[in-house]
Amino acid sequence: MNVISIQYYVTPYGELILGSFENKLCLCDWRNRKSRRSIDRRITKGLNADYVEQKCGLLDRTKKQLDEYFRGKRKHFDLPMHTIGTEFQNSVWSALANVPFGSKLNYSQLARNAGSENAIRAVANANGANALSIIIPCHRIIGSDGTLTGYAGGINAKKALLDLEREELSA
Repeated sequence: MNVISIQYYVTPYGELILGSFENKLCLCDWRNRKSRRSIDRRITKGLNADYVEQKCGLLDRTKKQLDEYFRGKRKHFDLPMHTIGTEFQNSVWSALANVPFGSKLNYSQLARNAGSENAIRAVANANGANALSIIIPCHRIIGSDGTLTGYAGGINAKKALLDLEREELSA
C-alpha cells in the first residue's frame, strides 16, 4: 500500500490536516470539516494509499509558507500539488487557483472562468470538494449577492482569511 504522509497544523483560524504523496501536496484541509470522511475516502482511494502521520520535508515547507501567509508575508504559494478529483472538479480547481490574492468572485463568475457557465451548482459543489484549502483559494468565492456562503473551515475562518488578504492589499 502507498503512503500519504500527513501532519496537523494549527492556524489562527482552526486546524488543518496536511498531506503529501510522492512529494506533491494532496491535502491542506480543515481537520473538522463536515465532509472530512468523504474527502479522505476520495484521496486515499484515488491514490490507493493510506494516511501515515510522519515527518515530511514538503509538509514542513507547506507549514512555512502557510506561516508566511498568515503573517501577511506571502500572497502566492509555491508548492507542487496533486489534486484528486474528476476532470470537471480539476477544471474548477484550476480556475480557483487563478483567483488573485485579495479578490472575490461569485459562483457564477467562477463557473464562467471554469468554462462551465451553465453549471453553477456543480461548480459550487466542486468548490466545496476542494481538499487544498487556502492553497487553492476557495475562500475567495462568495454568494451572488455578496454574502459569505459555506466554507469548510466555517464562515468565521472564511471572513478572517478575506480580511487578512484585504488588509495586506491595503498595506
